[in-house]
Amino acid sequence: MLAPTRRWGRGRRGGEARGVGVERKRLVVFVSGGGSNFRAIHDAALGGDVNDVVVALAVEERSMRGVMAYRSLCSLSRSLLQRGVSTDELLNGLRELRVDFILLAGYLKLIPVELVQAYPKSILNIHPSLLPAFGGKGYYGLKVHKAVIASGARYSGPTVHFVDEHYDTGRTLAQRVVPVQANDTPEQLATRVLHEEHQVYVEAVTALCEDRIVWREDGIPLIRSQTNPDE
Repeated sequence: MLAPTRRWGRGRRGGEARGVGVERKRLVVFVSGGGSNFRAIHDAALGGDVNDVVVALAVEERSMRGVMAYRSLCSLSRSLLQRGVSTDELLNGLRELRVDFILLAGYLKLIPVELVQAYPKSILNIHPSLLPAFGGKGYYGLKVHKAVIASGARYSGPTVHFVDEHYDTGRTLAQRVVPVQANDTPEQLATRVLHEEHQVYVEAVTALCEDRIVWREDGIPLIRSQTNPDE
């Protein structure tokens, strides 16, 4: 079900990954869409910008075409989230791979509560709006951007958040603001938001893999500065 991939010890630029002294984290990425956020994260890992190694790619069957084209370029093994695979089987596969974190990259299904409980504060998702606005079941893809424009909102942008038992209600980790132009179409807004998604998700995953996420007593996650850990 979950097949291990080639392990990358050094970036394609020949340098070590960031986070010196921090053990490289093992990631699995769940994909339902075209996989562009996965590609951004994986490219950053190969380039040595993220202190991780993507050990598996879990792909819904309907997403195979777009993701597998990229797989052929980067020699990344894949796994298929087959219909009928039980939560226990999925958990066993993740444990066999010694996965540290799970990343959702356009993954549309609700994560089983058993998986959330097995990986507390260890599952990230990215959503194409400034949560809590325009989030929840049914808000995905162009539906989000259509709703943003219809509402008259002046700003939108992606949100990286931790995953809980519900759609888009986990604690926010990072956001990027994207102005909504007066003549925007949903497609135009989606393109600009997606550009920011690729950047903010990589930044959030980098912080996660470098152990720079701190949790306040009230349960709010914060990202410590990379250059000044006290900030």
